[in-house]
Order: sequence, then C-alpha cells, then structure tokens
Amino acid sequence: MTEHSYLSRTRTWAVGALGALLTSCASAQPPAGYYASAEGLSGQPLRVALHNIIDNHTVLSYGDLWDAYATTDAKPGNKVWDMYSDVPGGTPPYVYTLFSDQCGSYNSEGDCYNREHSFPQSWFNDANPMRTDLFHVYPTDGWVNNKRGNLPYGEVGSADWTSQNGSKVGLCISPGYNGTVFEPIDEYKGDLARTYFYMMTRYYGEMSGWNSDMLQGGDLSPWAMALLIDWHDQDPVSSKETARNNAVFALQDNRNPYIDRPEWVHAIWGLILGLEEPHQQGLHLRTDATGLLLDRGTDLEGRLQVHDLSGRLILEAPVGEGQSHIAFQAGRGVYIAAVSTARGRRVQRFLW
Repeated sequence: MTEHSYLSRTRTWAVGALGALLTSCASAQPPAGYYASAEGLSGQPLRVALHNIIDNHTVLSYGDLWDAYATTDAKPGNKVWDMYSDVPGGTPPYVYTLFSDQCGSYNSEGDCYNREHSFPQSWFNDANPMRTDLFHVYPTDGWVNNKRGNLPYGEVGSADWTSQNGSKVGLCISPGYNGTVFEPIDEYKGDLARTYFYMMTRYYGEMSGWNSDMLQGGDLSPWAMALLIDWHDQDPVSSKETARNNAVFALQDNRNPYIDRPEWVHAIWGLILGLEEPHQQGLHLRTDATGLLLDRGTDLEGRLQVHDLSGRLILEAPVGEGQSHIAFQAGRGVYIAAVSTARGRRVQRFLW
C-alpha cells in the first residue's frame, strides 16, 4: 500500500473540478472485468474473491480526507453532504461550506463538520489503513458525531436524544440487542449498511483484535447482520452512493462492491442466515400479534419449519396453498421460516 500523493492538489482546483467530476461519476461504471474473478460465486468464496479485488487500496493520509470530501461528499455550491443533518426532499437545518466550516472546536449542533468514522476507530484500535479509508469516513456535524461516539447502529424505541434531522440515540429495539445505539434517518440506512458490508469484505481475515457488539468471530454479529440486511433492502442504492463510489475509486483505486452489485449482500450474508433473495416467488410471510400470516399463492401443500439463528427448531406445521395463519409464540428475535414442498424449499427470515 502506498501513501497517496496526488491529493496535494490545491483546494481551489478541487472545488473548481467538482462539477465536472460529479457529472462523470454519476454515470461511471466499474472498469471492464473488474469483478470477473467473483462472477458466479456465492457465500464465503464470493467474499474472498471480492476481498482480493478491493484489497491493497491506495492509502490516504488523515489530512487528505478534508480535500477528498470536495469530490466524494459535496453538494452544489461547495456545500457538504452530511448524512447526519441532511433532509432529503426538504430543507436541512444547517449546511456547511467545504473547507471553511471544518472543525475545530464545537459547542452545539450546527457549529462545524468533522471526519466521522461510521465504523468507529476504537473498534479497530485506531489502526491504519482503516483509519483513513474513505468508504467509511464521512463528513458529519461535529456535535452529532460526538453524540454518536462509538455506539453501534441500531433502531431506537424511545429516544434519549434526537438531532435536528431526526437521527436518534437511545436503547435498541432491534431483535438480539438491547444496548444504547445510534439510529440514522431511513434515507441513509442503506448507505451505512453497505458501508459495513464493505468493511467486512475489505478487511476480511484482518479483523483479529477488533471489538464491538456489532462484531463476532471476524464478521458481523447475527443481530447486526439481520439489521443491516434489512436496512440494505429497505433503502436501495442511490445516485449519491453511485457518485461517491466512483469518486472514492478515483482516489483509492478500489470500490464498494455492494453499491455496484447490491445482490451480493444476500449472496453472502443472506446465505449465512439461511435466506434467499427477498420477496421470492412462492412464500410471502408477515406477522401479527398471535402468529404468522403466510400467502403462498397457488404453491403446493407443504410443511413449515421455523428455526432460530442457532438452528433450533421452534415450530413445525403443515400449510396449504393460498393464505393461512399459523399460531406462533417465541421470544423476541430473528427467525428463519422454510416451507418444503415437492417443488423445493422456500426460505424467508422474519423478526418477532
């Protein structure tokens, strides 16, 4: 890995080139053959292949990040695209100007922007090259960044604190975890989920000694895995992410594969959790207060089995075609429903 040299360009050049760069980034694609060695794979072989493709990126210095934001995280008018203050489709409570509004010190929200490690530095012991990897270091409001600290991401019930754009701190209601978490607004949950899947791939096999409640055994914890797959599914890749992916590629010479190929999230972590692609034909499951509502269309009669994430069988029952209601009682958590018929097996994860 080499220290990045060409970010020593002047700020005047960086800001002046922004418009042209973003125009080209919005339509740019990975180079031909970039993912050739990963095609046709799934599960851990796919993750290993992607790791080998995006490994050994060009490493920036910590100071280089300030200049990089002029091409990776900018809005028109030389403004900063801050996911912790932005209000998509509305008016943000405040907007920062590139360079001139860098932190410094701050006393409240809206004072200045700094460099937010969405994957906190303490989790990887402040080590390089993770510390300066643009794919997870975003410009955000200094005060909100401080409020988030090194908290995991999660979904909050009753918030202890809420930012001006609706980001929250509070106890987690995501199944499988009950500590304090930070919840970004819905419009950026997918961005941050794909950021974490990038980190689990770029640093695959290099995470010895990393420590967080979102991590377990060199990968995401089961609860975090389920949460981030949900965020990935609910908030698809945006033009902002595509442009940022291409802008970071121009600086680091590597990409986030899960922005280019979102289906690979399920091909790796969905497989780990025993999932297939969401909304698959033949099994649509939702829950109510007393059980499971299944809509199987005209699929054959079959047998339903529900397992928890440890593989323990929780429920087994026959199911017919069309709609049916199955009583279900279990503790809060993530479960895997599978319906087996003569045609095969359909699988869907659900939260209870």
